Amino acid sequence: MTAISQQGKGVRSLIPTKDQLLTLGDLEDFKDEMLNELKRIIKECIGQPGKKWLKSSEVKKLLGISHGFLQTLRDTGILPFSKIGGAIYYDIEDICLMMESHKVTKEDLFVVKSS
Repeated sequence: MTAISQQGKGVRSLIPTKDQLLTLGDLEDFKDEMLNELKRIIKECIGQPGKKWLKSSEVKKLLGISHGFLQTLRDTGILPFSKIGGAIYYDIEDICLMMESHKVTKEDLFVVKSS
């Protein structure tokens, strides 16, 4: 079988020719790859990115914010980050915690207007 990389995603798939046989191991590997890909797609469909660490561009797209606002979130310590070399990464759990901790309810709005 010939191994082909799918557009740099790190996913390897095997494409047999019509005169090659598939083994049980090949079918089990295919099943595992399919299940992992389906799990990733389902997570993304319910709003959870399929990976734990996101780059700045992915966070800006996910939250719909500008580069400057993301920089402000970092500078003020609202959004923790990790820097490796020149790349900045954000833990998806930290993003969710930030969003939860800054959630405004109807009662919060009433208290603000009353003051």
